[in-house]
Amino acid sequence: MTPKLDTGRPIIHPKRGLRSRLGRLGSSSTFVGYLFVAPILILMGIWFYYPLLQSFIYSFQDISFLNPDTAKFIGFSNYIEIVKDKDFWTALRHSALLTVVAVPLQALIALVIAVNLNKVRQLKGVFRTLYYMPYITSTIAVTTVFMYLFMQHDGIATKALSWLGFRDVSWYADVKLALPFLMILTIWTYVGFYMVVYLGGLQTIPNDIYEAARVDGANGWQQFWKITVPMLKPVTFLVIMSGIINVMQLFDQPYALARNGSLGSPAGATSTIVIYFYSQAFSYNRAGYGSAAAFIIFAIIITLSMLQKRFVREEI
Repeated sequence: MTPKLDTGRPIIHPKRGLRSRLGRLGSSSTFVGYLFVAPILILMGIWFYYPLLQSFIYSFQDISFLNPDTAKFIGFSNYIEIVKDKDFWTALRHSALLTVVAVPLQALIALVIAVNLNKVRQLKGVFRTLYYMPYITSTIAVTTVFMYLFMQHDGIATKALSWLGFRDVSWYADVKLALPFLMILTIWTYVGFYMVVYLGGLQTIPNDIYEAARVDGANGWQQFWKITVPMLKPVTFLVIMSGIINVMQLFDQPYALARNGSLGSPAGATSTIVIYFYSQAFSYNRAGYGSAAAFIIFAIIITLSMLQKRFVREEI
């Protein structure tokens, strides 16, 4: 028999070694962290990532929700057809106008309200709640109330605006005024939320900076323009980016304006890019075409996010 060399190392049983490694893994903070987030990751995989992947596959197919077994691969035909569709460009133009007009205005109004509310010493919480209420109120209810306010003859807002030279018509039913009506409704809905965001940002600015500026002779406007606005640039980026996403995904308000009629009423004046996607996918039962439109929306939002972050990278 060949003698075995004694290396001096303890002999570890394979099962004991495995239990030891599992024990060290179980005590690892990284493993414990992944264990805690595993449920939400699993749920996101089931309810978000899997439908996202499935929708991406649909965008290259001619498929119907009523008969999915007849789906056939058609490549980029859906995307090419969307680009050639005039209704898509109309919806995109409406979404772009909403973004260009509503987003800066609601950010500006929210900032002005937040700056003034930050100076209030008493009942600040009450005013903050009152401004925030429109954001948490049902969108359908808010849209319905605004429709009564802008109704022909009987609307309070319509009567007031008629004194300024505006026509006495129902704004939401007029082809030329329906989109401005949607802009006003969108601004009023979201301005309270962004006001709260700005108010939180104002709390992070030290009072010592304002006191030093006052000692140097800076007035209120100079303090606002030279101190408040620059120090709130990260918050402004968040507000603008969130506003763009919300406006690009606008659906509830135009849907309520349709009143069980054709989406985008009147005559497509309130058709947004999401309304276009919804109509194609569910009203016309073109799942593949609608999925392609949804991914175009996704690409537009990602592109706008990257461009805006590039422009303000130094500030944030």
